[in-house]
Amino acid sequence: MATRPSIAWQASHEQFPPEELVRFAVLAERCGFDAVHSSDHLVPWSERQGHSGFSFAWLGAAMQATQLPFGVICAAGYRYHPAIVAQAAATLARLFPGRFTLSLGSGEALNEHITGEPWPSKNERNARLHECADVVRRLLAGEHVDHRGRVVVADVKLHSLPDAALPLFAAALSPQTAKEVAVWADGLLTLLGPDLPATLQAFRENGGAGKPVHVKVDVCYGRDLAAAKQDAWQQWRTVVLPREELASARSVAELEARARAVTPEQVAEKVIISAEPARFAQEAARLAAMDVSSVIFHQVGRDQETFIRDCAEALIAVNRMLT
Repeated sequence: MATRPSIAWQASHEQFPPEELVRFAVLAERCGFDAVHSSDHLVPWSERQGHSGFSFAWLGAAMQATQLPFGVICAAGYRYHPAIVAQAAATLARLFPGRFTLSLGSGEALNEHITGEPWPSKNERNARLHECADVVRRLLAGEHVDHRGRVVVADVKLHSLPDAALPLFAAALSPQTAKEVAVWADGLLTLLGPDLPATLQAFRENGGAGKPVHVKVDVCYGRDLAAAKQDAWQQWRTVVLPREELASARSVAELEARARAVTPEQVAEKVIISAEPARFAQEAARLAAMDVSSVIFHQVGRDQETFIRDCAEALIAVNRMLT
């Protein structure tokens, strides 16, 4: 019998202002969600989303307002120097022992291009991710780091360290990246999609066996199904573009132009749209059978409160579906 996974709510900084996200996180805890996961965006995916709160500042406020575990995904080595990522993570882990998980990804040009550096190929981004993860891990362990490679870390040591080791997850959306990160990551953060079984297999067969796996699931809930379909298309159509197009676009205008022909039907192929909370619970149970340890539900629509209130009970009851 599969073990019930942690059920997390996604705090989407590209879609809502930070003060609203704190309020939603408090509501998610009150309604019974197990955890909160946070995006990290300097730029939203579209002007219709229209926000870009600073995730690390927000995490301090939201974690102080709740007792839940929190996680965040960010890229190191571009707009965030890896020493700054390590410093931010160490501070949060020290303030909130056992409640914070950091995931590192290879990033998107949309957020990272501000340094003015050329945007590298995916292979180069993966290599930089590994290098930066090693720097972050060494700093979190209290080491004195002097590193000269794809990034330069000149004579750095953190002095305010967490009392216990901080889990360092890797974000991977493809089997190839999952294979590469499995050797160093303490866990995997990935996304529900056609490649998920192969991504899980690649991670587990190359060093990730027994490590926790967190899967983000994009959904759009509304009591009126037709309105939910429209909401998903309005908010999320730029994000259903092919991965490399998302990773390489340098502006919202560029994304909007690429997504001009995306239809509501194409969005529905990538986002689970339903007026029935049980539909999302079924997905959580299916992922639990794949030994996924945490399912992160991202309500891509605007109405977060109705999603949290209506769907929490069904999602909490996932263990009844695990037979």
